Formats: sequence, C-alpha cells, structure tokens
Amino acid sequence: MSVDHQSNDHQNKDRRGLLIILSSPSGAGKSTLAGRLRKWDDSVRFSVSATTRAPRAGEVDGQDYHFTDETSFKSAVIEGEMLEHAHVFGNFYGSPKGPVEAAINAGQDVLFDIDWQGAQQIRNSALGQNTLSIFLLPPSITELHRRLVSRAKDSEEIIERRMSKSWDEISHWDGYDFVLINDDLDHTEEQLKTIITATRLRRSQQPDLTEHVRALQSQFEDLK
Repeated sequence: MSVDHQSNDHQNKDRRGLLIILSSPSGAGKSTLAGRLRKWDDSVRFSVSATTRAPRAGEVDGQDYHFTDETSFKSAVIEGEMLEHAHVFGNFYGSPKGPVEAAINAGQDVLFDIDWQGAQQIRNSALGQNTLSIFLLPPSITELHRRLVSRAKDSEEIIERRMSKSWDEISHWDGYDFVLINDDLDHTEEQLKTIITATRLRRSQQPDLTEHVRALQSQFEDLK
C-alpha cells in the first residue's frame, strides 16, 4: 500500500522536524530517491551543501550547492557554522548549520544526501536525537557499476575512483537506523515513505507530549 502524497500543510510546529539522512555508494540511487521524496512531500526541505568544487554545467549557486573557496569553507568549520563536513575526491563538502536548525525548530523536515562521514557527524551533534538515517545498498556490484556508466556524468577515471571507494562506504551500513536494498526504485520509495511517516510520530519529535500528559493528569485529579 502506498503512502498518500503530503503537502506543505504537513509542516507542523507541534513537532520537531527530522534530519533525514540518505547515504549510499555513488550509483545506488540516493539522489533519485531524494527527488522522489520531495515530490511526495513538498514540505521537505533539501539541505543545500556548501562545496569547494567548481560548478558543473547547469548547476546554480545556492540551489544545487553553495559554491565557495577553500579558505572560506575552513573558516566556517572553525566557527562551528557547519553541521557536518568532509573531504571527498579532492574537494570539501559541508552542511551549513543555521538554516537546518531553524527549519527543524519550525517543524520542517530537512533531507540530506551525504556520505557516512557526514551522517556520523550529524548523529553525534546537538541535533542528533532528531536524525533519521537510512543507507541504500545496491543489489550487486555489477549493477552499481552499470548505473554509474549509464548516467554518463563522469569520466572513466572518476567512475573507477567511485567504484574503488564504494566498498568503504558500504562497510558502514550498520551505523544507520534503516538499511534498504535498492533493487527496485518504486518499492524502495514506498519503504522510505513508510519509515519517514512512522518516525515523525516518534516521541522525541513531539515536544508537547509531556505538557499534554500533565494536562491529562490534572484533569484526572479534578475528577476525584
């Protein structure tokens, strides 16, 4: 059974937003599934990462990435302005902390398309209790390589580097709340929707529950 489409009405100040982390080796489908989740629920905000790499053709600053230089990036890390950061394939990537914290305090979920290093940093941060981490596994290494080649985004050299790094990423699968084998995009999408819907009801995401229970206790006492 599919989970119905959600809308901006789902943004709810009665709960804290989730930091939804999707991780996988390159080619396992996390970017595609992240896009599908945002189409399912347009209130989910995508965390726009900062990076020191050069923009690719068609990428827009502030929309795809916040493009910056290495000096500015390192300064932001020192000042504690990055929720997480990592050095990947010769470039720095990181998630600005301020916009994320403001969003979850307003009851808005934030989606992260990051690797295991970033996921670990977020889980160990002050916002860690609000995280939902999901790792996507490919059905096979052969299929992983086929997907990297078929998307025609990278050179053969980059593809080989990504394949070499894939096992290191896969080896951290057991550090996540949920692990899914992405052998069918539609099925995996439905699984993600179910997980997110349930986790939004987690006790830690409902800060007003304690006050509500106290009110119930007071009402109960009044009946005596």
